[in-house]
Amino acid sequence: MEKIKLYDTTLRDGMQAEGVSFSLEDKLSIARRLDELGLDYIEGGYAASNPKEMQFFAEAAKLGLKNSKIVAFGSTRRADAKVADDLSLNAMLACRTPAATVVGKSWDLHVTDVLGCSLDENLTICAESVEYLKKKGLEIIFDAEHFYDGYKKNREYAMKVLAAAAEAGADVLVLCDTTGGSLPDEVYEITRAVCEKFSPLMVGIHAHNDSDCATANSLAAVRAGAQHVQGTMNGLGERCGNANLCTVIPDLALKMGFVVLGPEKIKTLTEVSRFIFEIGNLTPVMNMPYVGGSAFAHKAGLHVDALRKNKRTYEHIDPALIGNERRFLISELSGKSNILAELEKAKIAEDKELAKKILLRVQELESEGFQFEAANASFDLLVKKTMGTYKPAFELIKYYVTTEKRASGELVTEATVKLKVGDKVEHVVGEGDGPVNALDGALRKSLENFYPSIKDVHLIDYKVRVVNAKAGTAARVRVIIESRDKTSIWGTVGCSENIIEASWQALSDSVEYKLQKDKQ
Repeated sequence: MEKIKLYDTTLRDGMQAEGVSFSLEDKLSIARRLDELGLDYIEGGYAASNPKEMQFFAEAAKLGLKNSKIVAFGSTRRADAKVADDLSLNAMLACRTPAATVVGKSWDLHVTDVLGCSLDENLTICAESVEYLKKKGLEIIFDAEHFYDGYKKNREYAMKVLAAAAEAGADVLVLCDTTGGSLPDEVYEITRAVCEKFSPLMVGIHAHNDSDCATANSLAAVRAGAQHVQGTMNGLGERCGNANLCTVIPDLALKMGFVVLGPEKIKTLTEVSRFIFEIGNLTPVMNMPYVGGSAFAHKAGLHVDALRKNKRTYEHIDPALIGNERRFLISELSGKSNILAELEKAKIAEDKELAKKILLRVQELESEGFQFEAANASFDLLVKKTMGTYKPAFELIKYYVTTEKRASGELVTEATVKLKVGDKVEHVVGEGDGPVNALDGALRKSLENFYPSIKDVHLIDYKVRVVNAKAGTAARVRVIIESRDKTSIWGTVGCSENIIEASWQALSDSVEYKLQKDKQ
């Protein structure tokens, strides 16, 4: 089983994605996590671009990484500079990393129109840059920028660029599909030609996703003989992104039989993917293959029925292999099989009559505007209520919310909550930035003396959607709230013509679920 080297460029190429910006601490946290995952290389950034990048390399050297090599990135020397005086090359040396990636032009169009030098001069530039860094003791990865485009336009010259880098001492020749416009059959044929010519030197691929083929192109290159794959976590990158390592890794390991990471490391892939999204303050892509929240989510009753009989019927792998989980979605489109699957998951004995009652209740509520796909906790409470096992932790007597705008422009919002816990009545006031925030504060304040674990609950997402927009300001709204404690995350739903009432339903369900969960 052949070993494929994995090279992550999330901290450079990934940061070039629109809306992505990592602080120094973010980059260090990501580097630690990628090292734990077991990647071979972590590209830290463009060494000469800004002081933060240089500071990262200084701090990364103190991390004590166990599996990954930190790599400095930079370009070949300027056409009008000597290698010993070149800013980019010397910045890479100043990073004191064991490896450096040097990007050089391999498409004649870029040489003449961008660099503004002759084709022969570019060969000299590439060779001298690689040789200079190699003599300083670094492992050299040569990224042949725009290689596939260059090869298709001027095959002879693109190969000469690779030869110049190879003869100067490059350890890896990486073929870049920089514009992301190549297709898998092209990538396979071109990569095979390069591998045959430069064997036994290691060949790699760096693919962009402008044609939605970055992952397929990376796999095609490996089939053609490439042993080094570059990409980013979650496919982050400029324009349409880069090859997604969260897909490339399981494809190589589970589908193609290559050695990339150990099975236990691959099981952490979903966790790492979500960690990167969280660090970047990005919304996770739910339908991302393998690691997405919807990757193993089943809604059609026919599919769920088949899955309950044999898990292979509608899943190409066991989700546990990459640390994900199977989910059965509950909606008005569900059949009894979806309900039975959820009951089975909750370790409730199979009861078709109970499933029928629950399904009818779900359909009734969804016709009113509720939705349970993202509200697993509200569904759990619905099941308990239908079974007759639900015992509320508190009873609402009333709530009252006021918002006052003063002449100064200041907004003051207060919420009063009066509820009963056992035989005791609590009547408290909470202030907040808005009515929902104030209501949330008052609810928590009224329950903390009875249930101290409420302090562990944090609201992490709040979404509002108009259900029947044509009704204008009298429209019903659906509120979805996502909450978490120290061990889990759950969703709740509320629906009403009154946004405060819809929010109260979702908030109270969130608290009730937490307390029910603690009892269990």
